[in-house]
Amino acid sequence: MRNFPNPPAGANAILSGPPTPASSAVEVRGSSSSCYTPHDEWCTLARRGLGLRGVDPYKVSPGYTLFAHLTTPGIVKLIDNDGKLVHRWDLPYRPGRHARLLKNGNLAFNGVHPDAPRLFPLWQKYRGGVMMKIDPSGKVISEHRDPMAHHDQHHLDNGDILYTTLAQLTLQQAASIPGGIPESEAPDGIAYGDCIKHVSSSGELLWSWKAIDHLSPKLFPLQPHYAREHWPLINSVYPLADGNILASLRSVSAVIIISRKTGEVVWHLDSTVVAQQHCASELPNGDILIFDNGTFRHHESATYSRVIQVCRATKRIVWEYKDPHPMTFFTPFMGGAQRLANGNTLVTEAAFGRIFEVTVDGEMVWEYVVPDFTTYKGLGAEEIEGYFGYPANAVFRAYKYTPEEVPWLLPNGE
Repeated sequence: MRNFPNPPAGANAILSGPPTPASSAVEVRGSSSSCYTPHDEWCTLARRGLGLRGVDPYKVSPGYTLFAHLTTPGIVKLIDNDGKLVHRWDLPYRPGRHARLLKNGNLAFNGVHPDAPRLFPLWQKYRGGVMMKIDPSGKVISEHRDPMAHHDQHHLDNGDILYTTLAQLTLQQAASIPGGIPESEAPDGIAYGDCIKHVSSSGELLWSWKAIDHLSPKLFPLQPHYAREHWPLINSVYPLADGNILASLRSVSAVIIISRKTGEVVWHLDSTVVAQQHCASELPNGDILIFDNGTFRHHESATYSRVIQVCRATKRIVWEYKDPHPMTFFTPFMGGAQRLANGNTLVTEAAFGRIFEVTVDGEMVWEYVVPDFTTYKGLGAEEIEGYFGYPANAVFRAYKYTPEEVPWLLPNGE
């Protein structure tokens, strides 16, 4: 591993890390067995290099990066800035998207509910339903279950959980939603609408919201290339400092703020700005940070992803990161962005297992590619084994934590 020197002023740093030889073996794991391929020619990602690709020790944020590899029985890893594993959790459920560390040191993990209904094929990819808290030793501290939960869960400091779920729409409600692929509803012509729930640490329902009750379908039509089985597909939910709720609606390309008091939409960033976006969060100054995937972007045919910071008052983009060669940074689905304490931003190019950190000037100072490739075989997701039939290293989101936020971690990671 070579570190690289500080680049000249105004220049982008070029990361240099350990090469992945063309003749090296790449391990491909399934849920119940392992095999090896003698060459990595089968996988473009492996040819480009796996693991730590490079680090600028002077500019990278100190700390540890957490991620859950999606096509595993329940593996969550914490790595340091050298790409070395410092802690691992082996959990009883396939990741239902992502994991986070809480302020008390416990892990918040959204696992796939073992007995959830099988609503439609793609439901198997993004459903969750088992919201767990686990201590560093692996002991389960608490668990909340909702078989209709999917995508995001936000554990609050007081033990409450804010999360996304869904409910079946009536035929009349489903018919009121324009757009989407004709006749692409779930089996029996059923469509499902998103809900947001806030529950206490004991599971008591404290607040709930239904998209169909508060969103005008005409203002939030489905993108024409999306199935009509699920609307509007909320992929992130975030509690704002003012008490309202920030939500990202993927299949209608919108980010909204919901009034906690009335349930009405009080702020709307539409498809002229974002495209199939993910991971909307609030920054300390009130701006909104968004991972903008870029699929079907307004008035653009070339696809590329970016991270944007949007002023809440003006809806103007005040900061943006995209690759100098824009189309080389792209994930068609999933993705994450986290503003770090030193001002850098951690980015998750999710579908390709790539996690990297950039400065406010867009200089890349750390890059890591998840080196493990597994399939959905044996994970109870038979409906999507054909569609996602390749070994993948995908993660939904990664998060980074300073050493002070992980006090239980020993220096040697043991």
